[in-house]
Amino acid sequence: MWVRRQSRRVRLFGALAAVTLAVSACVHNSEGLVPPDTVHVTRVDEIAAQVPPTVAASGRLRVGVNVPYAPNEFKDENGNIVGFDVDLMEAVTSVLGLRAEFVQADFDKIIPAVQAGTFDLGMSSFTDTVERQKSVDFVDYYMAGVQWAQQTGEAVDPGDACGLRVGVQTTTYEDIDEVPAKSDACVAAGKPAIEKIKYDSQDDVSNALILGRIDAMSADSPVTAYAIKRSDGRLEEAGEQFDSAPYGWAVTKGSPLAPVLQQALQHLIDTGDYQQIADNWGVGSGTVTTAQINGATS
Repeated sequence: MWVRRQSRRVRLFGALAAVTLAVSACVHNSEGLVPPDTVHVTRVDEIAAQVPPTVAASGRLRVGVNVPYAPNEFKDENGNIVGFDVDLMEAVTSVLGLRAEFVQADFDKIIPAVQAGTFDLGMSSFTDTVERQKSVDFVDYYMAGVQWAQQTGEAVDPGDACGLRVGVQTTTYEDIDEVPAKSDACVAAGKPAIEKIKYDSQDDVSNALILGRIDAMSADSPVTAYAIKRSDGRLEEAGEQFDSAPYGWAVTKGSPLAPVLQQALQHLIDTGDYQQIADNWGVGSGTVTTAQINGATS
């Protein structure tokens, strides 16, 4: 089974819902999800000329994606697939003179579909790992890890959260591995266990933290950053990000598309458009300065 993010260990796939602030001081999957488009990208002929002939002839890039996983990829209130990943890929295809065609698929079927040629690439918050590189190549575009959040002004230490109530979304890496491991360490040290409180969706976790029903939350760094951005100052980071690993676009092994995507991404990095797209979605802290192919080391 393919999983979204491993962070050197297995992470179970959990669909993370979109969050935004409403007048009730809670976060909900409703309006105000999508930031205004402030980045306009044009074709770069010298990069576009390197697009593989079959892709260039079609005029499109077939992108396999699984939703929801806000803020990276999810559906807005009109049913359109949106998100940080989506905006970035649309910018990349603009550089290449192509049109991005996003096709929904089960998460664990995207990479096999890339291998079979059904999709030109897979884009669904895949973590680039050495093990996965045996099956596909990755063009790395973002660094993601685990990030805790707390109510603004509190002092939560993720490295010493013994006895605290910590919210997680069910079946995520944070639920299955990260928080239980921290809790076990507390017990082994003779301290109170962490009270892990599970919720079905990430917006429920964020709501609980805003309302003081939990002391902290743990989620993937872009998810936490998005929740903080939408909290109207009620939430802030708790501690530093950890277990960082690169997200990558998956393409077939040895595909000539990989270096073209790498060049297009580097162009966006150099122009500042990449950073602007990330900042629009509140995930600017995980941006990279160099586009790499198969940059993972574990």
